[in-house]
Amino acid sequence: QARLVESGGGSVQAGGSLKLSCAASGYMYPYCLTWFRQAPGKEREGVAVIRGATTTYTDSVKGRFTISNDNAKDILYLEMNSLKFEDTAIYYCAISQQPGCHSHFFEPPWYDTWGQGTQVTVSS
Repeated sequence: QARLVESGGGSVQAGGSLKLSCAASGYMYPYCLTWFRQAPGKEREGVAVIRGATTTYTDSVKGRFTISNDNAKDILYLEMNSLKFEDTAIYYCAISQQPGCHSHFFEPPWYDTWGQGTQVTVSS
């Protein structure tokens, strides 16, 4: 049974920083490790993905967010800097064990396992 648990969310003022963590267990073949987010009234969107040496970010967070992982501890991180009000959302980590996920990084149906989410709230 694959399982993901996010932590590190909270409330910050605009311009502040947060670092999210995602502890993974029970997975078999994590081809893609990705952070998604969902704001109120909006669809879930991909934020950042790491697969081997490759990292990819959605345009709205480039230069502000950094994704990384600790393979020894099976932890995925998302460092968020210069936070904006529009970054307010529930953030989810997800794993895809489907070989084709490298061509579908930010497409939720390609992901097999999801965490419960952690709330990030940014005040103007």
